[in-house]
Amino acid sequence: MSARTVAAVDLGAESGRVVAVSFDGRRLHWRTVDRFPHAPTHRDGALRWDVHHLLERTERALGELATHTDVASVGVDGWGVDYALLGADGTLVDRPTCYRDPRQRRGLDSAVRTVGRQRLTAASGARVEAINTVFGLHADAVEGDRLTRADLLLMLPDLVHHRLSGTRATERTLASTTGAYDTGARRWDTGLLADLGVPERILPEVVDAGTDSGPLTGDLAGGGLRGARVVVPAAHDTASAVAATPLAAPGALFCSSGTWSLIGAEVAPGTGPQRSPALSREAGAGDRHGDRDLLLRNVAGLWLLQECRRWWAREGLVLDYPALASLAAAEPPLRSLVDPDAEEFVAPGDVPGRIRAWCAAHGEPVPATPGAVARCIVDSLALTYRAVVDEVAAATGAAPTAIDVTGGGSQHLGLARATAAATGLPVRCGAVEATALGNAGVQLIALGELRDLTDLRRVVAASIEGRVLEPEDTAAGGPGADAWAEAADRLDRAVAAREPRRVDPTGRLATTERR
Repeated sequence: MSARTVAAVDLGAESGRVVAVSFDGRRLHWRTVDRFPHAPTHRDGALRWDVHHLLERTERALGELATHTDVASVGVDGWGVDYALLGADGTLVDRPTCYRDPRQRRGLDSAVRTVGRQRLTAASGARVEAINTVFGLHADAVEGDRLTRADLLLMLPDLVHHRLSGTRATERTLASTTGAYDTGARRWDTGLLADLGVPERILPEVVDAGTDSGPLTGDLAGGGLRGARVVVPAAHDTASAVAATPLAAPGALFCSSGTWSLIGAEVAPGTGPQRSPALSREAGAGDRHGDRDLLLRNVAGLWLLQECRRWWAREGLVLDYPALASLAAAEPPLRSLVDPDAEEFVAPGDVPGRIRAWCAAHGEPVPATPGAVARCIVDSLALTYRAVVDEVAAATGAAPTAIDVTGGGSQHLGLARATAAATGLPVRCGAVEATALGNAGVQLIALGELRDLTDLRRVVAASIEGRVLEPEDTAAGGPGADAWAEAADRLDRAVAAREPRRVDPTGRLATTERR
């Protein structure tokens, strides 16, 4: 049979890409049409995204693809929580703010004072974190006039779908990242939003992954894109990545590893805990067999290495990821540890300096070189993954059996080895482009090329060459289980005793305050 091609637009928090994915009846084949960097910048008093750049580069890549390939459909996924506000005339109220902006923390603090923490989790099941959309919206309500000028809220991937087809809806997996959507009842928590000053009139319709939003419109609707449909995938990038994660072993956990690491278990709605203070319950891709929920936790992920690289480059030291991994591997393990999720590390800036300051403040040896900083990050992430594995086990009542890692972090074998050693579980490194493949796979299901998620995962497994790291393999010549357990206890004590410090909009540490 002839291969059918779809375009997966995958917007990550560090880079965007447009990937052409073809299915020949047995395997997926893909190539990256364009990959482009982007980052938030300070503008008009806040850390903001240049969505005009994202839209322009996306449309340019789709236009290039259309010159030599017939495309059946286009779908967009991206990071969750961030949103755009459109006015009545359909234009942006302003540039969307970034979840790393300090206004999010102000919104959280104000929301807790207004309605209390329990109310914030009662319907959504979301872990209370400053990055959640609901806290940005509450900050909008109490700090300015953004909401009074807004007619429609769209999450950022929804904004691209709107540009491509005119649709004014949000996809359900994205809605579930907001902290204001009741995944079980499949509706917005309008009562909570009203109490936080967010008007119901701006809320979009929520649609399922696989929804056909109509034909591609505008200048792109020609050439190889003539007749192409806009098919909404699991638009939260984590949900798309999990859709393309084989999860072959019963009890296997997923780890979508990129700027953020999102670790958890896929569970059926109505099973397991409906609420867990340590974990969030978000919507998964779902299929004709029913909905799937993701019980997960966000961990800072490769952001720490990304931001260290950027800072070192500013100082004249340019290190790519393989070089940094080699430097880290040459350092002694478990020497210095930090809490990757500490508030000090949220904003862009001098993350290497903040890591050294955190270590000094918590009695940890201060890492003096880039290699030592990188090793500190790798070990600290692995220990945090270990903590999440324990949290998922406690929440589900089942012992995890393996961790399936996808995304850019699946290439970091040093982190994979440390994770296997820290957790005592096999770590299976899967598709680097899992998010794009999951995006494309949901489109192919909607087009009738694949049956369901089980079929998609079978095809993905047949299309990639994975690698398995066993705990006993990683222990050779390195710290054993007892050393990792001692390090976990050491980090737990430091985290329990920490005093989070606020970060001002420039990324500088501000005054110390207790949460």
